[in-house]
Amino acid sequence: MNRKIGMYSSITNLCAVTGFALCMLIGTNFGSYLVCMFIAFSFIPMMCAYAAYCNTEKRVAGYTAMIFAGAYAVFILMVYFGQVTAVRLDNLNEQAAQILDYQKFGLFFNYDLLGYGLMALSTFFTGLTIEPKTKADKWLKWLLLIHGIFFISCFIMPILGMFNQDSQSLTWIGTAVLMFWCVYFVPVGLLSFLYFKKQA
Repeated sequence: MNRKIGMYSSITNLCAVTGFALCMLIGTNFGSYLVCMFIAFSFIPMMCAYAAYCNTEKRVAGYTAMIFAGAYAVFILMVYFGQVTAVRLDNLNEQAAQILDYQKFGLFFNYDLLGYGLMALSTFFTGLTIEPKTKADKWLKWLLLIHGIFFISCFIMPILGMFNQDSQSLTWIGTAVLMFWCVYFVPVGLLSFLYFKKQA
């Protein structure tokens, strides 16, 4: 069961990240928000599967990764579920929109960055649990560890106030960064599938 959950969640994550990239290219915010929720849905069981297969002396890293994955999912699901429901369907006044609308670079945008920062911490601790046996395993381990660096920028930038209403002109830069992230994370899903597939 652990092996199947690891494999299926990895493939689902791979498809969701790919779908997110396609939605950005097409320019559909609704599609992007919806697909991002499935990245979160698949990420938690994927991280749990890694924890299930790690050695006893690395269990703390595995458990830490699971906790950060759960925290990431809470923030991400709150942000994007809010976008496809309240922001899309309700007639929000200007003050409410400033807080809830992701496009306004307000509170929910900051929560989104915090969520992805927690995701980065989760992948970092997961990388610590992997004992590479193949070249693919080594690539996977380093991709997960290096992905942890994203935590720093995701945590610091909102605190420094680098995003505000005037940031609308920088939207294309944000899209480029997210596309880079998709290109970076697609191999994680694929290599994770291969990693779980060979588990006994």
